[in-house]
Amino acid sequence: MTSHDKDRPYDIVLFGATSFVGALTAEYLSAHAPDTLRWAIAGRDAGKLRRLRERLAADRPGCAELPVVHADAADPASLREMAAKTRVVATTVGPYLTYGQDLVAACAEAGTDYADLTGEPEFVDLMYVRHDARARETGARLVHACGFDSVPHDLGAYFTVRQLPEGVPLRVDGFVTVNARFSGGTFASALQQFGRGRQMLTAARDRRRHEPRLVDRKAYAPPAAPRYAGEVGAWALPLPTIDPQVVQRSARALPRYGPDFRYRHYAAVKSLPVALGGVAAVGALFAVAQVPPARRRLAGLLKPGDGPDAARRAASWFSLRFVGEGGGQRVFTEVWGGDPGYGETAKILAEAAMSLALDELPDVAGQVTSAVAMGDALTGRLMEAGIGFRVAATRSVSAD
Repeated sequence: MTSHDKDRPYDIVLFGATSFVGALTAEYLSAHAPDTLRWAIAGRDAGKLRRLRERLAADRPGCAELPVVHADAADPASLREMAAKTRVVATTVGPYLTYGQDLVAACAEAGTDYADLTGEPEFVDLMYVRHDARARETGARLVHACGFDSVPHDLGAYFTVRQLPEGVPLRVDGFVTVNARFSGGTFASALQQFGRGRQMLTAARDRRRHEPRLVDRKAYAPPAAPRYAGEVGAWALPLPTIDPQVVQRSARALPRYGPDFRYRHYAAVKSLPVALGGVAAVGALFAVAQVPPARRRLAGLLKPGDGPDAARRAASWFSLRFVGEGGGQRVFTEVWGGDPGYGETAKILAEAAMSLALDELPDVAGQVTSAVAMGDALTGRLMEAGIGFRVAATRSVSAD
């Protein structure tokens, strides 16, 4: 039995529902899920889950009967029981390298669709090697990075590619501008990654040994060099995030990206001094992360689960600009929205889970990206939910 069967008790279980982003995701589901959706909140602390249910029911009385599921990341048996009860698990419990591995294994074995908020390349690579084959057998779709990392980037590149000619080499550059505070979980994951460079490389190499080779096609996301990007009027700095890897994997899986696809990923900064300061800050963070006591002390400054108040979130925003070129055409597109680290991440995770549970989707299984698993369906959902996708301009290359 796979999660595509409808005779399980729940359509979606939200694991980690009492975390900061988890509670925002639960609030979003309570406000936007259709009445017919069978969903539940899950975690290790039954008291916190009941109090969350009471808060949800204060605004929406129907949530008073919302099911509560006990599951603990440290108890694999409870995770297997949870996965067997639902068609989709959406999890906010990270850092995922520390807390997420047994849940992926449970979902792959049970044929349960899975969505998380990880931005950890090592975790994603390990989960591919260990669980992709079994998930393909059971029909489970394992979709990592279903928040700001990396759905807007992945679907934005996919949206850009669809504006360009088919069957020709394509080049897409993505430029990220953000006005927001990092989430505690994102900060913890970044510190962990910076301190595990050797392990990340080992996991990436092991993944490449297991991945099938592309035949007659190329798709790559090379390291980008800092430059002034006149096409967007900003300094472009390479971003050490998982996003370009996700875009590359979508391009490897989908022939629509053409026979020869390249993606580069940048932060867009207007001021050169600010750009130089950003490079210095990332370098300092990387250096500190190499010393375990200093890394632990720094991690304590912004703990997973901490988050800003509603006013700060309301003032936050993101903009992703893409420049795509191929077949004699150049297209400029944009994806934009509100607070990326919290509000929009909760929205994206909730809509991704509902898309997996409710939408007519491509017949795929195993570890897949948001573009491969949900593509147009999730793009449409996010647009209806207030995240913008638009074509800003299209022109022939010769006109430049």
